[in-house]
Amino acid sequence: MILGIDASTYLEELEHGARFFDGEREIDPLAALADNGVDCMRIRVWNDPRGEDGTPYLAGNCDIDNYVRLGKLAKSRGYSLLLDFHYSDFWADPAKQLLPKAWREFSFDEVCDAVYSFTRECLVTAVENGVAPAYIQVGNEITHGILWPHGRLEEDGRRGNYEGFCRLIKAGVRACREICPDAKLILHLERSNDAAVYQEFYTKMDEFGVDYDIIGASFYTYWHGTPDELFANLRACRRFGKPIMIMELGYGFTDEPYYIDGKAYPIIIDAKRAYIKGLSEKYPFTHDGQARFIRDLLARARADGIAGAFYWEPLWIPRKGICWASESALEYIGEAGKPTANEWANQCLFDYEGRKLPAFDEYRK
Repeated sequence: MILGIDASTYLEELEHGARFFDGEREIDPLAALADNGVDCMRIRVWNDPRGEDGTPYLAGNCDIDNYVRLGKLAKSRGYSLLLDFHYSDFWADPAKQLLPKAWREFSFDEVCDAVYSFTRECLVTAVENGVAPAYIQVGNEITHGILWPHGRLEEDGRRGNYEGFCRLIKAGVRACREICPDAKLILHLERSNDAAVYQEFYTKMDEFGVDYDIIGASFYTYWHGTPDELFANLRACRRFGKPIMIMELGYGFTDEPYYIDGKAYPIIIDAKRAYIKGLSEKYPFTHDGQARFIRDLLARARADGIAGAFYWEPLWIPRKGICWASESALEYIGEAGKPTANEWANQCLFDYEGRKLPAFDEYRK
């Protein structure tokens, strides 16, 4: 089983002075993770993560330049690479799949052409810089579609529009096959406890002749139910004849906020909001609870024949200036006025001071 991480924000962490420790000894976390058996780096790519005035959107500012720089560092530590196209200027997930600013006035046909051209240009850049991906995600958490409204699959609880969606996906796939013919292509959903949606989606991919290699799923138990539901769904997906990977996972080590310059910053998931009957007692938001959750989940994934599991942003520790979004980014996604601080810090494999947590050592082959 491939063990991977998504550490797309890592260079931004270093630029803000982040340091990582094993006890009192400072370490290179990428090298230490590689020593633990982690062998693939997943890196997201946004189209143009900057405001109209050039202000960075932050959260790694994950354009193709960030992919190249981080990819070179990861390869030097022995990692293979997974390039995760969001096809948006910022976060793409089930709640938002926003058109890049430059594509807003395009017709549907023009958006299809732009998906092909953008994908091709990014992959040519990757190949020319020696960081060709071994895996490529054509979209990120695309349960509700991609590039709304053109490729939207679900709205107000109603699902449809697979023909338009598949044309967009096929445009990206065509560029991937041309430039990186050996890369494995992943179609990645969330809602990993929703067997009906997974059966519908991957059946439609077969019906419309979409070319892909791997079924991908996010699993955050706070939103996606229990491990029992996850693995029952993934077992049912075996009928599609594809390897299956868990593209994103995480679990909290504390439900306490972190402090910078004496100010407390809240976290997105605390023990109360994460409560799931039968799990919260077994896996409390403590150092040991996080470690046991990761240990048990990875052991079960291996036993079930899951092809890979990726921990999401294990190095995104709190630092002054480290944010999940800038003010201009919030304007782009229509969420102006929300807090911008990093709300994911309690899901890392290092504590708020950068000290290695017990779960770090569970994340090994």
